[in-house]
Amino acid sequence: MKKIWVTALDKDGQQVQKILGTIRQYGLDGNGHFWQDDIKNLAWLGSKEALADRETSLWVILCSLKSLEAESVRYGLSLLTITVQAARGIGFPILFAVTDGALDIEKLPTPLRGADCIASTSASLGAKMVAKANTPVPKVSTDYRIDIQANPNYGTWFEVGPAGDAVWKGALFGVSGGDINFHGVGAAGILPDKAVLEYPMEGLKLQLGEKDYTAWAVQNTFDAGHSYYVRIREMPASIVFGPYASDDEASVNVIVLR
Repeated sequence: MKKIWVTALDKDGQQVQKILGTIRQYGLDGNGHFWQDDIKNLAWLGSKEALADRETSLWVILCSLKSLEAESVRYGLSLLTITVQAARGIGFPILFAVTDGALDIEKLPTPLRGADCIASTSASLGAKMVAKANTPVPKVSTDYRIDIQANPNYGTWFEVGPAGDAVWKGALFGVSGGDINFHGVGAAGILPDKAVLEYPMEGLKLQLGEKDYTAWAVQNTFDAGHSYYVRIREMPASIVFGPYASDDEASVNVIVLR
């Protein structure tokens, strides 16, 4: 039986029971949680395991438009989405079930812009969930990897590196808003206990469009099996990352987080 995980942004038990009832009516296994807006204590991690489970076929975010206005909610959803996409693929299906209006997907943070949306009261909601839960996850290729290693004891670390056969001659990671306070290099998927940093740099200033970024960088060589780890504090509005370049022609990836 296909599993669907429901994240309810509003503490509305009646709405949750209604959508879970629809899920079960269509022969699917529904479960979920109420969202906790607590970035400091990494509450967004609470449903990572359920969403990374290979048996989970669809993530439904039940919300009102107002519940998506809080920057801390948008930021927490972005972090969770990045970790889920790292585990399940960028094409892993996300469906917003909106209780009170039309949601403009393009105004959401970057990790959520591939999601679909539907009114929670739509007569086609059940059929939509069935279709998405039974559609194989499409492969979406990128030339980079991004994940997050987070724990209340050691904080929130972004992990980035090249994908496939690509090789980075150095790496750079910057934030607009928020702060970087540590970095390291090591094997992909696990924070290193110690690392040798080649020509580490801190406090680099970048400007992309109207946004200013503060970046750290190293000149270690990275392949698909090795990553650059950067610990952040607060809530960056957006991040930039990619291979390090000493000139103005650096090619970077930009992700809006809130």
